[in-house]
Amino acid sequence: MPAAPLLPPAEAERAQARRRPLGALLRAYVALTKPRVIELLLITTLPVMFLAARGVPPIGIALATLVFGTLSAGAANAINCYIDRDIDAKMRRTRRRPLARAEVTPTEALVFGIVLAAASTAGFWLTVNALAALLSLAAILFYIFVYSLLLKRRTSQNVVWGGIAGCMPVLIGWAAVTGGLDWTPFVLFGVVFLWTPPHTWTLAMRYREDYAVAKVPMLPVVATERRVIVESLIYTWATVACSLVLWPVAGMSPVYGALAVVLGAVFLLEGHRLLRAAMAGVTGVHLRPMRFFHLSNVYLALLFTAVALDPLFT
Repeated sequence: MPAAPLLPPAEAERAQARRRPLGALLRAYVALTKPRVIELLLITTLPVMFLAARGVPPIGIALATLVFGTLSAGAANAINCYIDRDIDAKMRRTRRRPLARAEVTPTEALVFGIVLAAASTAGFWLTVNALAALLSLAAILFYIFVYSLLLKRRTSQNVVWGGIAGCMPVLIGWAAVTGGLDWTPFVLFGVVFLWTPPHTWTLAMRYREDYAVAKVPMLPVVATERRVIVESLIYTWATVACSLVLWPVAGMSPVYGALAVVLGAVFLLEGHRLLRAAMAGVTGVHLRPMRFFHLSNVYLALLFTAVALDPLFT
């Protein structure tokens, strides 16, 4: 019996994708959007809308912003998966992503991302306002062209400047409610901007070998652990300081101020724990950088919860 002809790699991937059950294919498309990353972005979007409205924002505007914000972030993430499909296949942390496992084809992922980008921009324009739509589109384009294509594979400062895209939901949420911008959302933009490097670098410390194999020059790949921790701690101090600047700028209550101080103190204590361990000669996984990473998520979520709740009680 003659052997079946071998298909070129691209055609083989398409054939495999076509054979997948509908449910599995839908899960693959959802995975392309990186839902856990989107959750983090939405954590910063809704609280800003409460602050902008000085209370509960208009329900229709809030829902539209969350829906189209989700599509916007999903678009950027799907196109990022298309761009990074070669390095995702090499890294343990990302090798289960849909493109790395050929669950969808590169062309399908790219088209999916473009469709989401168009839908999110149009949705913001038609149901929210033009400024929110333009900010959303700017975030998508910045993440794709500046971070994914220009910075990520070229500099250890990739997440510092590339992190600007992750700060945009703050501006989008404010613009959705007010139709404009003010100093307050830019202070919160600064909080997220300064928070991003230590958050990402401690994760990269855990997966340093992955980034090294993929030739992505994250700071933990090109610098010593002590330098990474010192720079992370500098950004952590700056994050806490910026969170306190919001108190007078936005006219927040003493309740917000107290919570920002307590949360900042806990965040800084964990950063200094990392530094003490490194100075004592502890290295690698024994430093427990993921403890700082997970705490950074909790810090940002609770800080923005305080931002949302403060106007309700003042």
